[in-house]
Amino acid sequence: MADEIKTTSGIPVERVYDAASLDGFDPVAALGAPGEYPFTRGIQPTMYRGRLWTMRQYAGMGDAEESNKRYKFLLAHGTKGLSVAFDLPTQIGYDSDSPFALGEVGKVGVAIDSIEDMQRLFDGIPLDTISTSMTINATASILLALYVAVAKRTGANVKKLSGTIQNDLLKEYIARGTYIYPIRDAMRIITDIFAWSAAEVPEWNTISISGYHMREAGSTAVQEVAFTLANGMTYVQAAIDAGLDIDDFAPRLSFFFNSHNNFLEEVAKFRAARRMWARIMRHHFKAKNPRSWMLRFHTQTAGSTLTAQQPENNIVRTAVQAMAAVMGGTQSLHTNGFDEALALPTEDAARIALRTQQILAHESGIASTVDPLAGSYAIESLTDEIENRANDYLEKIKNLGGMLKAIERGYVQQEIQRAAYEYQRAVDAKQAIVVGVNEFAREVETPVPTQRIDERLEKQQVERLQALRLRRDAGVHAAALRAIDDTARNGGNLMPAILHAVENYATVGEIATTMRKVFGEYQETVVI
Repeated sequence: MADEIKTTSGIPVERVYDAASLDGFDPVAALGAPGEYPFTRGIQPTMYRGRLWTMRQYAGMGDAEESNKRYKFLLAHGTKGLSVAFDLPTQIGYDSDSPFALGEVGKVGVAIDSIEDMQRLFDGIPLDTISTSMTINATASILLALYVAVAKRTGANVKKLSGTIQNDLLKEYIARGTYIYPIRDAMRIITDIFAWSAAEVPEWNTISISGYHMREAGSTAVQEVAFTLANGMTYVQAAIDAGLDIDDFAPRLSFFFNSHNNFLEEVAKFRAARRMWARIMRHHFKAKNPRSWMLRFHTQTAGSTLTAQQPENNIVRTAVQAMAAVMGGTQSLHTNGFDEALALPTEDAARIALRTQQILAHESGIASTVDPLAGSYAIESLTDEIENRANDYLEKIKNLGGMLKAIERGYVQQEIQRAAYEYQRAVDAKQAIVVGVNEFAREVETPVPTQRIDERLEKQQVERLQALRLRRDAGVHAAALRAIDDTARNGGNLMPAILHAVENYATVGEIATTMRKVFGEYQETVVI
């Protein structure tokens, strides 16, 4: 049909949905009540009537002092949780004075080399009363240790620290690329974090299993659900294989999803993911604790949809995406700045992004009713279809021997690349309209102010790092790194050794390099 319309996942959109669209639909089995299995309608019985979602704003730029100023600005304007962006060298385990870091220090996030940087980053911010999310993966063990070490220094109650480390390495091999170690060694580090955190930081979310970056790489909504849950299943199985009890660690698992433009499909996506995970945890893994069945998730609006052309249009895109996340039952939310297709957001852009959430929370009325779209013929039909198609992917992955083998063979990467290619073809052919880009464009763009990172910050960061190297106790520092080497080789839990090392001024790069020497580095599977 010439007028056939499909969602971004290729699901045909009916002109009208009615009772026949839900033939055989059982609301008791498919929905349940809010706060009850299978959690399709949300993980809390009162949802936002009891507590609004956490309003986070992702930020980090230049050095620790500059980022600290932005955090205090956001807290003063009503944000309820901090979300830390680290620069590329920190993410892949290089110090700011490494040749590999040249020109990248502080550019896409904050540069953190040592405990002194982490202390400057959170200066004046009480760590046991604020929730902090850290977007960090390959070096997550080190950054978590730094956070705990700073909390101890400031007298905070470590047992009360709350927040999240992303710590999702599988999606790095699939879509994002900030990996260091071979997959199976990275999985060992992740399970070490699970075990250590359960005892030392029991309120900390030890992983944020992320579909966000796969969606940014071009996956469909169905692929985002399927591949994210497949990664989650892999982490759960690895922890069980390491001897952990599922009900000890599963309640601290969290997820991270994208919220894209197709409003109804996005709402349905969140509901389907919640229902699928509940069934997986209860029936496949035999978890007994209802909290182990709950899919708790953070959402970020879709950076890949932001356009450099007519950037003010991005305010509207972000509002639509944020509303989909709230209607889908997110636990926390980051809204992108309208200027992020051009640079890191300015203070004005960050304020508008935060105000978008506040308007939704306090003016729109959508937070007043739990899962208000439940029972909609269209929503329930889409929820079922997303679940069915995502389950088809899970079956294919199972037949390939599991997610690790599927990644190593390049299957997941190929599926995402194919979806991204098909979408770009649709844009080029104007079958998919991007306002201001391939339709409704302007001949002359009006420039908007953008954030610029002071080039002098890199030099200052390097000087601070080199001064730290000169004044620390060389013998204690060397012994701490040897302990990490020994632990990596003998199979012990790495976290106590890493914490001891950072407390004795070992740097992110030095610790990562020590483990590189033991584990080696991952070599990417080339997919064409």
